[in-house]
Amino acid sequence: MNVLIYLMPIALLLGLGGLAAFFWAMRSGQFEDLDGDAARILFEDDETAPHRRV
Repeated sequence: MNVLIYLMPIALLLGLGGLAAFFWAMRSGQFEDLDGDAARILFEDDETAPHRRV
């Protein structure tokens, strides 16, 4: 039972850290253009891709 004294604050801090990271991502616009990223991966962009010779 003494372990709970250490684990509960650690769990709460990790949870609050994750919540803070989520709110930071929301404010910085990380979730603004979900459809654009999903469509962008389907098209090959030859002009900007570096050409490698093997």
